[in-house]
Amino acid sequence: MRARVKYHIIYRHRKEYPVFVMCRFFSVSRSSYYDFVHRLGSTEKDAELAAMIARQREQCFRTYGYRRRWLWLESKNLHRNPKTVLKIMKKYDLLSEIRRRRKWVQMGQQIHKYENLLNQEFRAEHPKQKWVTDIFCIFFLQGLLYLSMIRDFYDNSIVAYKTGTQQTVNLVLDTIHLAMKRKRAAAELQLHSGQGFQYTSQAYFNLTQEYGITPAMSRRENCCDKCYGGELLFYPRGRVYLPS
Repeated sequence: MRARVKYHIIYRHRKEYPVFVMCRFFSVSRSSYYDFVHRLGSTEKDAELAAMIARQREQCFRTYGYRRRWLWLESKNLHRNPKTVLKIMKKYDLLSEIRRRRKWVQMGQQIHKYENLLNQEFRAEHPKQKWVTDIFCIFFLQGLLYLSMIRDFYDNSIVAYKTGTQQTVNLVLDTIHLAMKRKRAAAELQLHSGQGFQYTSQAYFNLTQEYGITPAMSRRENCCDKCYGGELLFYPRGRVYLPS
């Protein structure tokens, strides 16, 4: 059994048995155990700070580097070393995506843009008429998890969802495949999304054409569509029903 596993067991049962007894039983030193506890507390603090950075990251369209992020934290009276901010951003994959997008374009990927068919009409008269999709970040002590979801505007039900450790094009495609297995697309089905690289890719375009889906997209200057279609995808009006 690895020492880290032993430390987790001791930490879990620290209120039931004396620490020094469990350390002797598992043949580990108390000093090493308390070093582990100290690092565990630091990890929890990092997760809280990472969650705050992630929320601000979406507001600035993911363009801030660690230096500007550090200045933003200073303005909030959260004093951290700039190198510490960089370390946390690397750990939770919160670095600027400007260079990544340029590299992706240079690889010859075709970018598709679609009309804003939704146009702030957030109600649907019947099911499978208007769907909205987006990707969300979920923070754990062990790292970052991405959640891709599709919601039906008709009754706020979640049509399909998929999780992954990276926000790739395949994560979005797998979510659409899952949705199509559960519900056949209607002739007038619109799938509304943001302007992320996953939704402008050639693979996304090909899949929507294959299923007969009409893709739609928010305008960059219109935050209302993104707010309702994106953030409220996770917290919509009324109750959300996850598919079984």
